[in-house]
Amino acid sequence: MSEPKLKSFVISKMAVWEAYRRVKANKGGAGVDEQSIAEFEVDLKDNLYRLWNRLSSGSYFPPPVRAVQIPKRDGSSRTLGVPTVSDGIAQTVVRGYLEPSVEPVFHEDSYGYRPGRSAHQALGVCRERCWRNDWVLDLDIRSFFDSVSWDLVLKAVAAPHRSALGSVVRRAVAQSAIATRGRQSGRARSRDPSGFGDFTAARQPDVALRV
Repeated sequence: MSEPKLKSFVISKMAVWEAYRRVKANKGGAGVDEQSIAEFEVDLKDNLYRLWNRLSSGSYFPPPVRAVQIPKRDGSSRTLGVPTVSDGIAQTVVRGYLEPSVEPVFHEDSYGYRPGRSAHQALGVCRERCWRNDWVLDLDIRSFFDSVSWDLVLKAVAAPHRSALGSVVRRAVAQSAIATRGRQSGRARSRDPSGFGDFTAARQPDVALRV
């Protein structure tokens, strides 16, 4: 039996624009395609429109990430995956739509990579609790992303999203699994049909265009 056709997912063009602004502000490096932010901006309207269209229709396929080795204090190294500029924007868009639905299920004592939470807050909680208990349990999961079951990750993250957005998430998880196992490394019109003309022409766009 073939899978049912995915429903398109309504993604605001403003969401794509704001994701681009965040990626630019982070000043990240180029991915496997070696395209910098400046090079991406040469054809900004078309690049953003193309990305928005593929995300909305579920036809977006994440490219491989560029593997960068980050040295650790013990002499070993960890692999940092650097996405392409376009994929970094796509990830930011997807995160913006997924975060509200998955955030409530996180444990109260979870502080990593969560909105409005920080390591400083975690230290504050530890400082408070050390007055109530005279013991500390310290542990770490070695190479978690090298050994985690990606099937379980896929089920936990993508199951509630049976739309085009869900297909994007499933492909991203699959790509992450491939990259982890294989350590992949790696490259103006008179009429504007993209809908991003107003955004690129203004520093503070105030109109959100939808599908």
